[in-house]
Amino acid sequence: MFSLKGEYIIKQPLDVLLVAVPLILYFLIMWFGTFFIVKKMGANYGQTVAVSFTAASNDFELAIAVAIAIFGISSQQAFATVIGPLVEVPIMVLLVNAAFKLKGGFK
Repeated sequence: MFSLKGEYIIKQPLDVLLVAVPLILYFLIMWFGTFFIVKKMGANYGQTVAVSFTAASNDFELAIAVAIAIFGISSQQAFATVIGPLVEVPIMVLLVNAAFKLKGGFK
């Protein structure tokens, strides 16, 4: 799927941004929002990080399968679902670094 849509990603960078920017905001808001809420509730560092990553993660594999089954592999919906994992992985790596930096705020 990624190899089939690679050409479109190069040719349609604005479409990629239209999908990627809301996803980036989603990951950041969900992760940081959950992190600070769970911390405020009194959870330890391990619990807080685990819940934050669970809240921020997505089931893009399922989204890709559903988009292909319903709209077809050449659809714009399938294209949009390919962008998700391409954005999610680097954002999650950044959030791992954020988790390490925020570790000092726990007792």
